[in-house]
Amino acid sequence: MQKQGDEKKLRPKQEQNRPGKESKLNPEADTSPVPQINKLLGKVALITGGDSGIGKATALLFAENGADIVIAYLSESEDAKETQKEIKEMGRKCYIIKGDLSKESNCKRAVQVTIDKLSKLDILVNNIALHWEIEGLENISTDQLVRTFSNNVFSYFWVTKYALPHMKEGGSIINTSSVTAYRGSAKLIDYSATKGAIISFTRSLAQSLVEKKIRVNAVAPGPIWTPLIASTFDDEKIAKFGSDAPMERAGQPNEVAPSFLFLASDDSSYITGQCLHPNGGEIVNG
Repeated sequence: MQKQGDEKKLRPKQEQNRPGKESKLNPEADTSPVPQINKLLGKVALITGGDSGIGKATALLFAENGADIVIAYLSESEDAKETQKEIKEMGRKCYIIKGDLSKESNCKRAVQVTIDKLSKLDILVNNIALHWEIEGLENISTDQLVRTFSNNVFSYFWVTKYALPHMKEGGSIINTSSVTAYRGSAKLIDYSATKGAIISFTRSLAQSLVEKKIRVNAVAPGPIWTPLIASTFDDEKIAKFGSDAPMERAGQPNEVAPSFLFLASDDSSYITGQCLHPNGGEIVNG
């Protein structure tokens, strides 16, 4: 079996007739199946916003695949404790950390608690987000703009900054963006801007960490039914939420979580700087 890293070596001359024979490849191609259970066995994952919605679905799926979990969340302690309970029932460890990650000190603390409790950090999922629906740029206050960027972008920088010294070769960082980063949103201008920033952050960080063999990718969900939606929009929009997607419905958090599992596991060992789009069929070309 060819080991990762061997691909950098110059391959000897190949003498084959089209279309070629597997048995004559030098070095041989690795076609062995990637394990499809316990994909994250022995791994430790820190998931921000892992108390509910997409973060919770991801935390549960990671735990089901063998990972121990740390969840950093803002204030929804009831949700966080329920998620923790469900993970522990799977036989995995789970710690929850309450704190506002728009403050750098809390980002640092979330990483330190992870190391103190579980001694390592293999997977980082930056997932927290807030948004407010506002009609017109002129109505977005400076306070809201700063809060949106501090929560949705600055926290990603800060948590990652403090996580990196603890992450080793084979580590994975996954950032949650949004379909709005690609198509925009007339009433979520500041939110959409943060999600675009996350894509650029992902691509740049991926290039920065290639030599360290830490992969960085993103997921850009479309309309997904989460508590943030229910707490943001009016009754009419909630009733129709997701109906304008090509699949004519909103997605569920557990339909997005497999994208995070794929990017966290060895299934995506040749993928970095990329973005997956579980969005109900919208073509975004990104």
